[in-house]
Amino acid sequence: MTTRPTQAPTTPPPYPWRGPALLALLLAEAMNLLDATIVQVAAPAVHAGLGGSLSDVQWFSAAYTLPFAVLLVTGGRLGDIAGRRRLFVLGVTFFTVASVACALAPAAAPLIALRAVQGAAAALIIPQTIGLIRAMFEGDELSRALGSIGPVMGLAAVCGPVLGGVLTHADLFGLSWRAAFLVNVPVALAVLALAPKLPENRAPHRPALDWPGTVLAGTGTGLLVYPLIGANLTGLAAYDWALLALGLLTLTAFALQQRRTTAPLLEPALFTHRGFPAALATSTAFFAVTNGLMTVVVLQLQLEAGQGVLAAGVSLTPWSIGLAVSSWLSGRRGARRRMMPYGLALVLAGLAAAAAVYATTGTTRYPWPLLPALALVGLGAGLFTPAFFTLALRPLRPQEVGSAAGALNAVQQLGATLGVAVLGSAYLDGSAVTACAVAVALTALCGAASRRM
Repeated sequence: MTTRPTQAPTTPPPYPWRGPALLALLLAEAMNLLDATIVQVAAPAVHAGLGGSLSDVQWFSAAYTLPFAVLLVTGGRLGDIAGRRRLFVLGVTFFTVASVACALAPAAAPLIALRAVQGAAAALIIPQTIGLIRAMFEGDELSRALGSIGPVMGLAAVCGPVLGGVLTHADLFGLSWRAAFLVNVPVALAVLALAPKLPENRAPHRPALDWPGTVLAGTGTGLLVYPLIGANLTGLAAYDWALLALGLLTLTAFALQQRRTTAPLLEPALFTHRGFPAALATSTAFFAVTNGLMTVVVLQLQLEAGQGVLAAGVSLTPWSIGLAVSSWLSGRRGARRRMMPYGLALVLAGLAAAAAVYATTGTTRYPWPLLPALALVGLGAGLFTPAFFTLALRPLRPQEVGSAAGALNAVQQLGATLGVAVLGSAYLDGSAVTACAVAVALTALCGAASRRM
């Protein structure tokens, strides 16, 4: 009797449309970052065109990042339930329509509302990218595909501020700042044209959706941010303090609800890792510094130094180039822990140099010595960021990584929102030197938190 030899298990063939599908995902990632940085540069020109309160300049950015932060984890869960390609296409479609509507906005209030719609749409797009890349690639190809996100984001970080300045300054067809929103349209249309090449993918077990947790998190965060936008931080009114207290109570209720619900928005096991709460605090403080400082630089150049939007955008180029170069070098050296204190030390040096420039140059001339100071901040941020995300996710179990990545991205956007609010208000109610001093304090807080990771 002969026995039939057993066949070795075969691996599934590679997904045939990996190239175009990955391009669609990378373009969507770049579109999100481009939109955020372009609008930061164009915001003073938007305010000049639409009028309204000076605090609206902060809201043009914060209205985007706040819903983006709050809905990121929920967007990831919706992809698990309804299908990641479906949610990705839906998000890009809403983002495109909202971008056109932003370009047509007749006043500041509708624009701020439409920016919130853009942020909510981005929260549907971004969480799907990692899941879809995992569905298409395996082994070394997966690592290379995930690694391609960094250079694309670095390129977007370099191009965003410059493109915002060039588009607004060029005043193409009399559009002025409105072109900063319309630039999303061709990118989004290219993404939608490539989207049919994406595989449909969802979680093997349908997770429940934590709507009460989403509402509590969004309400609490909004109550914390709202009184800080455009406020005099040294003289908050009783009403503002009441909103801040209510926001803290709401977030406390959110934490208690997460411990008791059977389908939490965040995996409770994440908080059994000693370093993860510290990572959340580190991320919040760090991105508050970087995003808030960028807002201060743009405002000071346009409101005080009399520079146009093009000069403001180009002035951020040393920062962006430093960020791209040092993040690439940090990634090549394995994103080691010691890169984090080195990076923060460079950020502190850049902040100190910027404060000295603002204190000595005056407010009516172009501050040329500011450019190397911004390059130092960019170099420090690029050293810090890859090491931070690597170390924050390294001790986690596989089933915790998705929720942890969503939480880290969410607090990153929350930190960006708080940075625009706090540093922007410190500048508008004080000076650029005051804003730099607040940024130094937040960087020191970031350093203290990162030591507990």
